[in-house]
Amino acid sequence: MLRKIRIGVSLTITLLLTFYIIDFAGLAPSKFAYLAKIQLVPALLALQGFILIGLFLLTFIFGRVYCSSICPLGVYQDIVTWFSHQVNPKKRYRYRKALTALRWSVVVLVLVSFLGGFTFLLGLLDPYSAFARMGTNLMKPAYMAGNNLLTTIFTHFDNHTFYKVSVYLLSIFSTVVALITLAVVGYLAWSNGRIYCNSICPVGTGLGAISNFALFKIRINESSCNSCGTCGRKCKASCIDTKNHLVDYTRCIACFDCLDVCSQSAISYSFSAKIPRKNRKKVTNASRRRFMMALGVTSVAATKLAANKGLIHKNLIPTVRKSPISPPGSLSIAHLMDKCTSCHLCISKCPGSIIKPAFLEYGFGGMMQPTLSFENDFCNYDCTICSDVCPSGALLPLTLEQKHTNKMGNVHFVLENCIVFTDGTDCGACSEHCPTQAVSMIDYKNDLTIPKTDSSICVGCGGCEYICPASPNKAIFVEGIDRHKLIVLKKEEVEKVAIDDFGF
Repeated sequence: MLRKIRIGVSLTITLLLTFYIIDFAGLAPSKFAYLAKIQLVPALLALQGFILIGLFLLTFIFGRVYCSSICPLGVYQDIVTWFSHQVNPKKRYRYRKALTALRWSVVVLVLVSFLGGFTFLLGLLDPYSAFARMGTNLMKPAYMAGNNLLTTIFTHFDNHTFYKVSVYLLSIFSTVVALITLAVVGYLAWSNGRIYCNSICPVGTGLGAISNFALFKIRINESSCNSCGTCGRKCKASCIDTKNHLVDYTRCIACFDCLDVCSQSAISYSFSAKIPRKNRKKVTNASRRRFMMALGVTSVAATKLAANKGLIHKNLIPTVRKSPISPPGSLSIAHLMDKCTSCHLCISKCPGSIIKPAFLEYGFGGMMQPTLSFENDFCNYDCTICSDVCPSGALLPLTLEQKHTNKMGNVHFVLENCIVFTDGTDCGACSEHCPTQAVSMIDYKNDLTIPKTDSSICVGCGGCEYICPASPNKAIFVEGIDRHKLIVLKKEEVEKVAIDDFGF
């Protein structure tokens, strides 16, 4: 019964979270965002006290049920493991000694690199972020392609329930990373069950340290056990030593598979404040030190490196963006790199698809973190979705009023690229699409007008850059700033915003 409940809860959480990540039509309720916010690393970086306390108590009482039911990457491994058994019904596991040195070396490496400003490693190994990247870069395009196929079929029968959407890769680098993650974790699960969780995953190692003290545990009744070894052969965590009737609680993920296969009812999941005698040796001072090391991540606060990579386009007067544009609510590039795990949920949920995974724009430490690109759209003045869904606190929630005055960048105008200058024709599209009047038109010559910019009231939305018809390079573009600011709009500008609705 416990195993069936666990499977039901696991599939429900993972399917709902997956649908929320890949949903492009806004069908998923906004409350589904909490499924991302209850993930451990995002909650840790966002300092969500109630969630962290809840996960700690959940693990302290019931063991690593987070790994078996809440973590989507863990459920993905269980699904792969299930398929491997369908292909090879005779597949068996065997007890393996814990790779303690490797497990804690990974934790220390992730912690040290994070403190040193290289957040890429944390984002790469955080199980939730790894799964969310797989969802955004692999599952979502497949889901959208399936939608387009249904659109073609239904339209053929004059049914317009579905509509076509553009399917494209967000980033070659992030897609490759997602593919490698899918393949490596899938291969390890196919061949060795939960070995990734118990050898590489820093979350699994940290929670394992807590679960060693769990009140409810898998326990073996030696008087009833006939040492058949069935439980050990079915244990995908390879943590049951059937010869010595021991369970390594740091690796047990509370999947309850062993309960269903024991013909002697010698295995139970029961409460006991006492640790069995044969397992006492596992609770050493070293275990306590590792446990405190895992919890020490909650006090992380470090200054991050923000090396910039210019985006240079072929043009007589090339546009050089010296600093990337971090999404609204990020406060600063340093704050973004402090908190972001590159889960790409903001990228997946952005209705304008303007948030892209960075490559080297933020430097090596910020690879795959979100940055704004205005090639296909601009940042909607009345949209706060990305900051609403962020589970780690990298993007803080903004009210509409705050979004209207949140300055992400500065507008720059290149006269020599403007079609008014090159072609001697009227335009003004940039001014019409500026919600704050940071771009206005002034007299030029021959009854023409030319853009004039005021960076002090520019919010960096990219409306001007997106709409600019100059080619192959833009005549007006947005330069990112290291730290976001608040602008002050004049009364007439606020009224213009309300009346004109920006012309969007």
